[in-house]
Amino acid sequence: MSNKSNNRAAYRGVFPVAPTIFKDDGSLDLDGQRRCLDFMIDAGSHGICILANYSEQFVLSDEERSVLVQTTLEHVAGRVPVIVTTTHFSSRICAERSRAAQDAGAAMVMVMPPYHGATFRVAERGIYEFFQTVSDAISIPVMIQDAPVSGTMLSVPFLARMAKEIENISYFKIEVPQSAAKLRELISLGGDAIVGPWDGEEAITLMADLDAGATGAMTGGGYPDGIRKIFDAYAAGDTETAAQHYERWLPLINYENRQGGLASAKVLMKEGGVIRSDAVRHPLPQVHPATREGLLKVARRLEPLVLRWGR
Repeated sequence: MSNKSNNRAAYRGVFPVAPTIFKDDGSLDLDGQRRCLDFMIDAGSHGICILANYSEQFVLSDEERSVLVQTTLEHVAGRVPVIVTTTHFSSRICAERSRAAQDAGAAMVMVMPPYHGATFRVAERGIYEFFQTVSDAISIPVMIQDAPVSGTMLSVPFLARMAKEIENISYFKIEVPQSAAKLRELISLGGDAIVGPWDGEEAITLMADLDAGATGAMTGGGYPDGIRKIFDAYAAGDTETAAQHYERWLPLINYENRQGGLASAKVLMKEGGVIRSDAVRHPLPQVHPATREGLLKVARRLEPLVLRWGR
């Protein structure tokens, strides 16, 4: 039996990850961050996620995280919902981060199961207690990020049980191999407790995931307008047009997913005058000029808003 609140509107649509904008010297560029957010909203994002892995959350200090949460939520000012990633190995710290995000105005928090390095893992009982602790600290939804980076296998029966038994566990970003099959099984097993079965991984599996019942997509932040074309057509019941849009945008999605990675959105934003620097933080490598040009070559064929927003 689900214990989810029935009076809470479900979040649906395209919720891209905002990159963290740095200056060439590696310091935060808050003016650039605000322009990035404005662009993402103008490009049709239904909502925005911050401090995710594609935001380089792992190179940020706790103080910088707090600055980015406040800067983002104050600047977005309710124009779209904001999801704040609050992942941490510690149940207590993750709960505290999640409460702070809620207090700042976050619509939802996104959390990976606890992991550290290549070998520190937690058994299912500990993962359950971890998410129970996070849920108990807040009253907004929790999205579980099921991604290979955590190295933690989350079975569908376990995810469905947490959805049914833990109050705020209700959204799931599935970005593991065979994501569509996992989404389909999760929706079947979890029923009404699965409020938001979402696609991830830069939309590389978007059509299959929509076919499986996904109601949201968390992609890179560079071209929400392109992802919207796919999502909107599908949501309107025109799956053939959605497939045509998907086929058209797939080379760019693929280039981001397999070549440019988390720097892709920044490269596009810099090219279009949204931001001044596409720097990533050391020790991450800066984008190779050939990779940058390859990405832009593919993008130019599509004429996404990002390439002209700041011109």
